[in-house]
Amino acid sequence: MAAILRAAFGYCFLIFTVRVVGRRPGKQMTPFEFVLIFFIGGLMLTAMVGDEASLTNAIGQIMTIAIMHYGIAWLRQRSPRFASMTDGTPLVLLEKGQWRIGTMFNSRITDDDVMAAARDKGLSQLAQVEYAILERNGEISIVSGDR
Repeated sequence: MAAILRAAFGYCFLIFTVRVVGRRPGKQMTPFEFVLIFFIGGLMLTAMVGDEASLTNAIGQIMTIAIMHYGIAWLRQRSPRFASMTDGTPLVLLEKGQWRIGTMFNSRITDDDVMAAARDKGLSQLAQVEYAILERNGEISIVSGDR
C-alpha cells in the first residue's frame, strides 16, 4: 500500500513541478527540456522501485533539478550565446535549390525528410521550396518561393 501512495504522490508532485518549471507543446520542446522531463521522471522512478525507496530523497533531487532548470532557463533568456549553447541554432538544409550536404550529414537528415516536411506544407516539388531550415526544436521549417 505504501508503494501505491508513493506513486500517487510522486505523480502529483511531478505534474506540479513540470507546471512550475515551464510548459510548451511537445513539438516546440527543445532537447534541453526533453532531458529535464526524462531525468526528473527517472529520479522519481528510482524512489519508487530502487533499493532506497525514500520519497524525501526523490523530492530533494527533483527540486534541485527544477531549480537548476529554472536558473538555466533564466540564463538562456539573458544570454543569447548561452541559449545557443544549450538549444543550438537553426540550420539551413536547403537554400535556393542547393542542398547543404555537410549540414544534412551532420544532422542525420535526408532529402526525403525535407521533402516530407514540404509535402506537409502542401508543396509537391523541390522547385517550390526556397529554404528548408532545421529548427532548434528538431522540426524542419519550409519556406516556399517562386523560382
